[in-house]
Amino acid sequence: MEMEGEIRIDLRKERLAKSLANIEAGTGEEFRDTIATVDAAGKRLWIYPKKPSGRLHQWRIAVTVVLLSLLFAGPFLKIGGQPLLLLNIFERRFVIFGQAFWPQDFVLLAITLIAFFAFIILFTVVFGRIWCGWLCPQTLFMEMVFRKIEYLIEGDAAAQRRLAREPWHWNKLGKKTLKHAIFLLISILIAHTVLAYIIGAKDTFAIITQSPALNPAGFIAMISFTGIFYFVYAKFREQACIAVCPYGRLQGVLLGKESIVVAYDWLRGEPRGHLKKNQVSAANPGDCIDCKLCVHVCPTGIDIRNGTQMECVNCTACIDACDDVMIKIGKPKGLIRFASINSITDRIQNIVNLRVIGYSFLLVTLMSMLSFALITRSDVETTILKVPGTLYQREGGVISNLYNVEFINKTFDGLKLEIKVESPATASLYKVDGKEITVPAEGMAKGVYFIKIPEKDITNARTVVTLGIYSQGKKLETVKAKFIRPVTKASDAKRN
Repeated sequence: MEMEGEIRIDLRKERLAKSLANIEAGTGEEFRDTIATVDAAGKRLWIYPKKPSGRLHQWRIAVTVVLLSLLFAGPFLKIGGQPLLLLNIFERRFVIFGQAFWPQDFVLLAITLIAFFAFIILFTVVFGRIWCGWLCPQTLFMEMVFRKIEYLIEGDAAAQRRLAREPWHWNKLGKKTLKHAIFLLISILIAHTVLAYIIGAKDTFAIITQSPALNPAGFIAMISFTGIFYFVYAKFREQACIAVCPYGRLQGVLLGKESIVVAYDWLRGEPRGHLKKNQVSAANPGDCIDCKLCVHVCPTGIDIRNGTQMECVNCTACIDACDDVMIKIGKPKGLIRFASINSITDRIQNIVNLRVIGYSFLLVTLMSMLSFALITRSDVETTILKVPGTLYQREGGVISNLYNVEFINKTFDGLKLEIKVESPATASLYKVDGKEITVPAEGMAKGVYFIKIPEKDITNARTVVTLGIYSQGKKLETVKAKFIRPVTKASDAKRN
């Protein structure tokens, strides 16, 4: 047994040395010069992936059901009577987990986006492109919805190829018409869902039930979204991941030898060779029998045995296909599996490295900043500016400045506000119209105010006045205003 173990180790080292020699010599790397979906003339090659099955595929189905259920239910889910998620870019109003955000909260939104990208980067550095294969809406809809319908109507890959080569006849016309009609209906459903996330479920329902003439912008948006989704899932397909999505392009800088990806164990699999009937083994063979099922099931048309590639979305279809073959020929599963390059060469998996530590520190820092900003975030945003064209007024030994004050209510309830001068102690505040401040829910209110300070108490040409914004006795915010006084020789001499 010890001798067999030593032989296997020596064989693994020999295969590793050959692989490294091939890479250094530039052989076996021709696949990187082309894309599987484009021929030498630059013409699109249509992919007909074999219908996937297996343990991991069943898990993907379960994950897809959960995620798509949440996606379609999202516009109707409420937290405190408000949408779970609303991204109304037209009215510059955003609701995330029931909390309203406005353009004045740009810093919060910026930190949130940066933190999200940092998480994606960290996740990719450690676990590769699991997001693409298991969580990305593009992949979920394409592979788990539209292709499933295609398999149901046109059959598996071989049947689809035959149907594509056949001349047009009633059977072919019927299948194509039925398939694309269902594709269009699903695209309409997706478009309505996306629009509901943008303008809200109530307004989306109004667009559906009303005449297009009453809301032409909404109707055009609905038609545009439907056309885009139909084109992507019926025609563009995997090209969205290969040619458009920037995430795949980032693999070259994000993935390392420690990253866990869908990988082929070339040390165990090479040299590959066909296994003939009644043949038990060949001289010193690898476990790969070159059945090419891993290629046939790939939705982007690559050969995972060539190594990690930009087109790979980690959908794990090749893992299920290879495991099924290994079981049939009596070999251990896992020839293709989730693994890192280092774990294949050294048989040791270590995901902690300097890059992971660095990205983790960045993510923790960003999340701490975001948490602090959310905790200290005020329900009211107050902006106070001097009225344009005015400087100051002097009357009876009192200097006054005139200000425009704008209040933005970030809550879903109307607020009655009160402004109090906190410093300097002798300053006073007067509203020009004398009315109380009432700011509607998610609305805005404006007012014009005088700030007055006795001239004898002013020691600087520019004095900072601190104001407190209160509602029902609770302080919501502190703002500051610059107060201007006349410059006189006496005051300057006193100051000096």
